[in-house]
Amino acid sequence: MAMNCIKSLRNITINKDAIVVAGRRNFAVGKAKKGSKGGAATDAPKASSLTKEVKSSTVVGANILKEGTDPKVLADSEYPDWIWHLLDKRPALSELRRKNIETLPYEDLKRFVKLDNRARIKENNSVRAKT
Repeated sequence: MAMNCIKSLRNITINKDAIVVAGRRNFAVGKAKKGSKGGAATDAPKASSLTKEVKSSTVVGANILKEGTDPKVLADSEYPDWIWHLLDKRPALSELRRKNIETLPYEDLKRFVKLDNRARIKENNSVRAKT
């Protein structure tokens, strides 16, 4: 069996270029200039070339399509109502435990079950890790 492995290794030819390519490291930063250490002056962020008018009328960087353009900012009335509730504060588990479960709205009850399950799983995992 060992002889078969040695014979198969002898048949493999390794190209010198393949070794060089495999052993080469690539860095994200370009070549350093002569005489400079650290490159602190060149690492400064560049000023944006977009005008203030373009920044206020379009959502810069939101385009995900190859051939598309950045979407325009619309008036607040043109967006759906649910979008304004995405950043609302939701009650924590301790606050939900203090309330009566039978009087909770459906969304809060669903959140309570999710957070309670998560807390129980974490507790069980920590108990198992200690033993």
